[in-house]
Amino acid sequence: MEKKVILLIEDNPDDILLTQRAFIRSFLEKQINLVVAKDGLEALNYLYGSQTNIGNDKTMMPEIILLDLNLPKLNGLQILERIRNDKHTKLIPVVILTSSKEEADLTKAYKLGANSYIRKPVDFQKFKNAIQQLGLYWIGLNESPPAQ
Repeated sequence: MEKKVILLIEDNPDDILLTQRAFIRSFLEKQINLVVAKDGLEALNYLYGSQTNIGNDKTMMPEIILLDLNLPKLNGLQILERIRNDKHTKLIPVVILTSSKEEADLTKAYKLGANSYIRKPVDFQKFKNAIQQLGLYWIGLNESPPAQ
């Protein structure tokens, strides 16, 4: 079975580790390939960079993007806007996974086309449960559109 790619765009090493651990402890570990981009430019390079030719390799396109808002170089809202304005990525589900409690961030994320907005729980068990449920829905249950 071909693994599905999840692109995690996150700069916080602790949150990266927690997300990796949550997926490892779930039944999804054998079904996914978790790719991590640690800043906005790295994420855009993964999606559009000429070195990867990801646009030509549909197996490398993420099934879902987990996007933090507070990132170096380009923030999450800028990345979301770019994803939604490109024909190759506009249909990829994007879940905002952030600690931001700003109502303006929530509203703007949905206006730009976010599919979901999840505030990161501080407690590891709650965080793990949130990641597992997120994975279960988006990888296990959701039917994604064909790659563009």
